[in-house]
Amino acid sequence: MHKTNYTLTVFLFLYTLSVFGQTDRPNIVYILSDDHRYDFMGFTGAVPGLETPYMDQLAREGAYFKNAFVSTSLCSPSRASILTGQYAHTHTIVDNSAPLPDGLTFFPEYLQEMGYKTGFFGKWHMGNTDDMPQPGFDHWVSFRGQGVYYNPTFNINGERIKQPEGSYTTDLLTEHALGWLNGLQDGEPFFLYLSHKAVHAEFEPAERHEGTYKDLPIVTPPSMYLTATDSSKFYGDSILAPQTKVNFADIPDWVRKQRYSWHGVDYMYHGDIPFDKFYIQYLETLLALDESIGEVLAWLEEKGLAENTIVVYMGDNGFSFGEHGLIDKRHAYEESMKVPLLMRYPGVVQPGIEVEEMVMNIDIAPTFLEMAGIESMPEQIQGKSILPLMTEKKTEWRDRVFYEYYWEMAYPSTPTVFAVRTDQYKFIFYQGIWDINELYDIQQDPYEMNNLIRHPDYQETAANLRNEIWDWLEESGGEQIPLKRILHPKLDHKFQRTY
Repeated sequence: MHKTNYTLTVFLFLYTLSVFGQTDRPNIVYILSDDHRYDFMGFTGAVPGLETPYMDQLAREGAYFKNAFVSTSLCSPSRASILTGQYAHTHTIVDNSAPLPDGLTFFPEYLQEMGYKTGFFGKWHMGNTDDMPQPGFDHWVSFRGQGVYYNPTFNINGERIKQPEGSYTTDLLTEHALGWLNGLQDGEPFFLYLSHKAVHAEFEPAERHEGTYKDLPIVTPPSMYLTATDSSKFYGDSILAPQTKVNFADIPDWVRKQRYSWHGVDYMYHGDIPFDKFYIQYLETLLALDESIGEVLAWLEEKGLAENTIVVYMGDNGFSFGEHGLIDKRHAYEESMKVPLLMRYPGVVQPGIEVEEMVMNIDIAPTFLEMAGIESMPEQIQGKSILPLMTEKKTEWRDRVFYEYYWEMAYPSTPTVFAVRTDQYKFIFYQGIWDINELYDIQQDPYEMNNLIRHPDYQETAANLRNEIWDWLEESGGEQIPLKRILHPKLDHKFQRTY
């Protein structure tokens, strides 16, 4: 059933834009954050006291996609999926060290062919290319790996330049992006890709924001202590979430063990930081990111470009704050798979609407290409343009999303994961370990605390969903895990040894 409320006039208006000349095409601004979970925005109310006025503005003036997912919840694979419109098993950048394969095409290359000026600013962190300029971008500002929050060195069009002492990366990237925009010729369509480091761990807020939320109450999820609870109970009422059934017996063993690891709440980052400080610093680091969005919106308004510019804000993956005793991402629970996604386009996107359909990071490339008026969608793209969701025109849309994560040498405590999520159920399948799979009724059990995998009433559901995962992998060419020769993360890099 179609859940959004757009008019056919909107669709016709967009189509008209797409057939005009290049100077009449919409500008595109894509702002990507790192590790920003789907609900940590002021307007959602998930974190009482958190203020994100410019994210709120985008939601108020545009569309809020309530069910936006990544196909892999990890920096490099997700960013590659955004740029290619492909699943990780197709583009083969399956972890944060896997090299780029030959022949990969990024969607900004098509925008260049259509007359767009393109600029990239920020974190690339994909494949083995480090911070060097990449195809598809006329102007390039980046940094090595994860980068740093303070006093960075930027690669600007191939030249590494140390930035001023005391400078903050979020602010610097915004300044460089606006400087590039100011240098463009009037009427020249542009694509700005502003790719922030924030809010990747370990979090460091801008000095002006330190202490802003020091008195904010800490919100912990109902499942935070689930893996530390006596597992002798099987099905029962949870003292953690009243009216929620909890299956203590069928919590995967790898989840229980990870609680006391680098990515678990009881030994997070080897005990270097307590959970409460970790939580507050994350919220404070968000503030400069939100201000960056505000500066871009203000620039568009000042230049008279707001009406003909698509602005999209998105996270590259989700993040856990204690769910199942975990932090970080990688796994297939909701807070890891789900990301924030906001889109404003005056005259086309109806202000303040909430889109319920499930969209994915692989949908970004085809959406932007269709908005720019491409004549024929590249056949290698596996995502779908979300534009049909913005009209009253009936359209077939996906009723499930698929997920994949491949075991990493650097973080071996999380196994290879495949999952499928529908509006009601999620089935999670683990590869390469002797452990139990998971099935959740996410309508009745949004915190994913009652694993139904052995419940007699759900055996057919579990079997059908498992078969769907294998059908998806078979149909999309994902039956072989793309293994890559990478440097062992714990060896001395000067020896350049691999095994």
